[in-house]
Amino acid sequence: MAVGEPEAPYLEVLDVAKHFGGVQALDAVSLGVRRASIHALVGENGAGKSTLGKIVSGALAPDTGEVLLAGEPVTFGSPREALEHGVAAIAQEPSIVPQLSVAENVLLGAEPVRGGLIRSRSLKRRFAELARSAGFDLRGDVAAASLGTAEQQKVEILRALSRDAQVIVMDEPTASLDARETIQLHEIVRDLASAGKTIILISHFLKQVLELADMVTVLRDGRIVKTAPTSSETEASLIEAMLGRPLTATFPPQVSPAEDAPVVLSVRDLHGPGVEGASFELRAGEILGLAGLVGAGRTELARTIFGAAPVHSGEALLGTSSRLGRSPRRSLDAGVAMIPESRKDEGLIFGRSSTENSTLSTLATFSALGIVRRRGERKAARTVLERCGVRGASFRAPVDELSGGNQQKVLLARMLLCEPRVVIADEPTRGVDVGAKLAIYEFLVELASEGIGIVFISSEVEEIVGLAHRVLVMRRGRIVDVLTGEAITENRILAAAFADQSSEAAAAA
Repeated sequence: MAVGEPEAPYLEVLDVAKHFGGVQALDAVSLGVRRASIHALVGENGAGKSTLGKIVSGALAPDTGEVLLAGEPVTFGSPREALEHGVAAIAQEPSIVPQLSVAENVLLGAEPVRGGLIRSRSLKRRFAELARSAGFDLRGDVAAASLGTAEQQKVEILRALSRDAQVIVMDEPTASLDARETIQLHEIVRDLASAGKTIILISHFLKQVLELADMVTVLRDGRIVKTAPTSSETEASLIEAMLGRPLTATFPPQVSPAEDAPVVLSVRDLHGPGVEGASFELRAGEILGLAGLVGAGRTELARTIFGAAPVHSGEALLGTSSRLGRSPRRSLDAGVAMIPESRKDEGLIFGRSSTENSTLSTLATFSALGIVRRRGERKAARTVLERCGVRGASFRAPVDELSGGNQQKVLLARMLLCEPRVVIADEPTRGVDVGAKLAIYEFLVELASEGIGIVFISSEVEEIVGLAHRVLVMRRGRIVDVLTGEAITENRILAAAFADQSSEAAAAA
C-alpha cells in the first residue's frame, strides 16, 4: 500500500439485502470496517443493525450481496463456519451452560481430547493462558451459573479468543450491566482492539458509542444513511440521522400532581427478599423514581409489593387499606399492574401474537364457560395496542418477530387493559431505541396525567431525572435518600447510590 493511501477494509459487506416475508430488513447495504478498530452500528429497532450483525457472524444468510474478509469472499452457513474463519458473535444475552465450569464453557467444542476423553489438565492450562492474556480475573473451576452478567460476558469473549477470532460482533453487550461493569467492559473492548481484533459494536447507548467507537454507521429502514468518525458526531446528530428528523425534546413536559392528591400506594416498613424496611407513599398522578445500582434492591422491592416475592414483615397497601403483596393475581385484581424487568423471561410468550399477549392478564373478561370470545378479545386488544403505538400489521404476528420497542409496547398494552390505579414499570425502556424510548416516556407521563400513580425503575440516571417527580435512592435493600424538586440531579443520585459504609457512619454521627 502506497504512503498516504487509505487502509483497505479488513471486513467488507457489499450490496447486501435481506427480506423476512414482506419486510425488507436490509436494502443494498455496503460497509467497510478497518482492522483493529471499533465500528459501531446504531439505529432504531427494526433499522437492520442486528440483522447485519447476524449476517456478518453467520447466523443469517443474505438474499443478495456478499461478505469479504481480508479481501476474499466468504460464505458462512452457520456461526460455526464463521468461527472457523475467525468471526465470532457475542449476543446481548450470554449463552452459557450453567452446569459446566467456566473453563468448560470457554472451551466448549474445542476441548483438548485424547482417546475420546477430555484432558482436564490441558483444559485448565489452556483456560489460564487465555484468561491471563486477556487480563481477566476469572476462576476456571467455578460453575458458570454462579457468575454475574458481566462475568458471563467475559466468558463469551474468552470463548471467541479461544477460537482465535479476529472479528467480534457485540450486540448490546452493556444492556444488562451496571455503571461499574460497563466501564470494565469498555476497557476490555479497547484492549481487544489494541491487540488487533476488529470489533463491531451494536448499541442503543449513543453516549457509550461516542466514547468507545472509532467509526459509527447509522441505519434507518434497512439502509445506511451515514458512516462517519465518532469524533465528528454528537448524540443529537446521531439521533437526527436515526429518526430522519431532529429530536426536539428528550423528555416530554409533565404536570406535577396536586398537593392534595390521594395516596394510591402506601408501603410501611416492608421487608422481603432483598428488601430491608422500605417505607414510602405514592400519590395519584405522581411518577416516583426508584434509583440505585444493579442489585440495590429496586426490582426486589417492586416484586415484593406486587406479590411476586414473599412479604416477610411490614405491609404494602393500595391506598391506605387494601393489602397487597399476597400474589400477582390479587394485586392485578386490586388495581396494581407491573411491567417486569425482563420481557423475555417474565413478560411475553414469544410464540404467541401481540393480541394474545396483550390480553393474558384479563383473559377471563373475554371468556364464557372456559371459551374465549375471540371477536371481543381482538377488539379490546386492537384498542390498547393502537393506543400504545403497535402497528396493526403486527397484531397477529408472534411477538418474537417484533422489534424490542414494539415488544415493550405490547407489555404496556397488557397493563392498560388491566385499568390499573398503580403501575410499577421496571426498566421499561431497556433494549429499545431512542424513538421507542420517547414514545414510552410520553405514555407514562400521559398515564400520570390521568391520575395513575407510577413507580418507575431505571438504571439510566438521566431517565430518572427527566421523568420523576420524586426519587427514592436504594442501596443494599434500603431506601437511603429521598430527593425532590431541584435536588433531583444525576450527581445527588449517584452519590447516594455509590456511598460506602464509612460515609453512612459519618452521616449517622
